[in-house]
Amino acid sequence: MAREVAGEITPGILLVDKPQGITSHDVVARARRALGTRKVGHAGTLDPMATGLLVLGAEWATRLLTFIVGLDKRYEATIRLGVTTDSDDADGTETHRADAAALAAIDDAQIMAGITPLTGAISQVPSTVSAIKVDGRRAYDLARAGETVELKARSVTVSSFTVTDVRRAHGVLDLDVIVECTSGTYIRALARDLGADLGVGGHLTSLRRTHIGVFDVADAVGADDITPAALLDPAMVAALVQGRFDVSHDEARDLWNGKRIGGRSADIVGETAAAIDPDGRLVGIVERRGTDVKSRMNVPPPAPQTHGDAQ
Repeated sequence: MAREVAGEITPGILLVDKPQGITSHDVVARARRALGTRKVGHAGTLDPMATGLLVLGAEWATRLLTFIVGLDKRYEATIRLGVTTDSDDADGTETHRADAAALAAIDDAQIMAGITPLTGAISQVPSTVSAIKVDGRRAYDLARAGETVELKARSVTVSSFTVTDVRRAHGVLDLDVIVECTSGTYIRALARDLGADLGVGGHLTSLRRTHIGVFDVADAVGADDITPAALLDPAMVAALVQGRFDVSHDEARDLWNGKRIGGRSADIVGETAAAIDPDGRLVGIVERRGTDVKSRMNVPPPAPQTHGDAQ
């Protein structure tokens, strides 16, 4: 839980389980109202059709989102083979339906063979209906305006693409899958490309994000249950994501004043770490510079305490 600061909006990180049918911006708007601040941002969107984990930041804790947005993701999804849509998901318009005989001929071995080239380090063309900008405009705006959209392939890594169930009914073939991947991977594009490889087309009918890095949707609150009490302490979150680097009060003061900490670079395990003072406060994100440690991202220092006259 984030620290209570009297008379101020408490900074913190919020895990929210987004329901289907609303946008990520809708969730941010609800958080702004519930927390009483406009300073709320998120670390990666979900499509309206999708459900699951959104990571939000409030007040200066939004600065930590930079270090969260690029974390690996885990999704549970359903891919429908045999039907193609213009958006590669169920919100789009059907553009092609495969011949029933061609669909019936696809066996489990062919499905696994189609998944293999979509696993590992791959080059993926994002879905046309996406938030990627083309000449300053969102791809989905161009597509909805009837303009031709050509997106460049991007390198992503799909570390795991597992089929958990196969269902055949009503002229379609549904696959329940679990995908673990790097940030920027489009699960809709995986559905599209698997269907294309099998020669029957495919699209996504459900998508749920269950993990972002160490964060689990099981620990999230509902979009209608956001309260200040749900905010996670920025120091705890930063230490989970970056690793912990303990500093003294004097070292914390030096970092807040833009000075380096001499001779402690070996105490940072990764490229960066979360500097935490003896009171458990986050000082900032630090990095090595030679044998020294310097700040990469500072957070505001605690306000000086005022004391009344002694009685």
